[in-house]
Amino acid sequence: MELTFREAVRRALIEEMDRDERVFIMGEDVGAYGGSYAVTKGLLERFGPERVRDTPISEAAILGAGTGAAMGGLRPVVEIMTINFLLPAADQLINGAAKFHYMFNGQFSVPLVVRTVNGGRRLAATHSQDLEVLFAFIPGLKVAAPASPADAHGMLKAAIRDPDPVLFVEHALLYSVKGEVPDDPDHLVPLGRSTVRRPGRDVTLVAYSRAVALALEAANVLADRGVEAEVIDLRSLRPLDAGPVLESVRKTHRAVVVEEDWKTYGVGAELSARIAEEAFDALAGPILRVAGSEVPMPYAANLEQLALPQVEQVVDAVASLMGRRGDVVWQAR
Repeated sequence: MELTFREAVRRALIEEMDRDERVFIMGEDVGAYGGSYAVTKGLLERFGPERVRDTPISEAAILGAGTGAAMGGLRPVVEIMTINFLLPAADQLINGAAKFHYMFNGQFSVPLVVRTVNGGRRLAATHSQDLEVLFAFIPGLKVAAPASPADAHGMLKAAIRDPDPVLFVEHALLYSVKGEVPDDPDHLVPLGRSTVRRPGRDVTLVAYSRAVALALEAANVLADRGVEAEVIDLRSLRPLDAGPVLESVRKTHRAVVVEEDWKTYGVGAELSARIAEEAFDALAGPILRVAGSEVPMPYAANLEQLALPQVEQVVDAVASLMGRRGDVVWQAR
């Protein structure tokens, strides 16, 4: 069936709450209001206030209560309005949820899912950041960042059934994207598995979350110019499945990482290191990165556009890698 990304996430929540009575939702405005992005709309009426709980505006309290509930045997799905608001709760997530299984010699598990939103437009410097890489740095946390409705559905269900804490990152601009979702309540998409979104022979484009759409659009432009790009969707940042990336690079000999976060110390930096460590001899040129500008996100629309990676930049990077920059004719977009 065809669903939007938002509907796919809601469907996954409903299916898992129907399947397992231990699953419950809590967060700011998730009940009567239906969530800031309307993902939990209607769930309060369906499951009642015991399983869909509005909370006070305290992210640290929400994460602490969620961690305690998970250690007590429940399966909480916590919604944090945006990934920017995880900063006040970082200690609960990083020094609490991510570590308890290790610090107590495996006696406790923390099956906690933290749903949150990255990206966005016209939200300025403190509300539209892509901070997922901060959390992907932390052992003990799993970080998922799906790019399609089918993956959002299958990966969220896998996250809810996972024994470890999972940060589930939903890009704000993906909520209205439509796509086919399997009509099977037991269909899961495993965490930590990259996938090939488009096969190609000339260059490897690696992306995650909404940047996958950017990479696919660039691949279409490149195809019109006779360059076949292979697009790899990471889907999870931790665990990071670099296998399909390395396999692709050994075939194409060229790699460009496309990401909305900042280039310095970003996901592309980690991927570049992995490729250099494990597939250096296959490379025909440097690994390039197309990422956000190294500035806090501006509010003005024209400046915001300049700060975000664009299709033309991806095509430009590929053209320079292939020594064909002079052959590329830019089209107005």
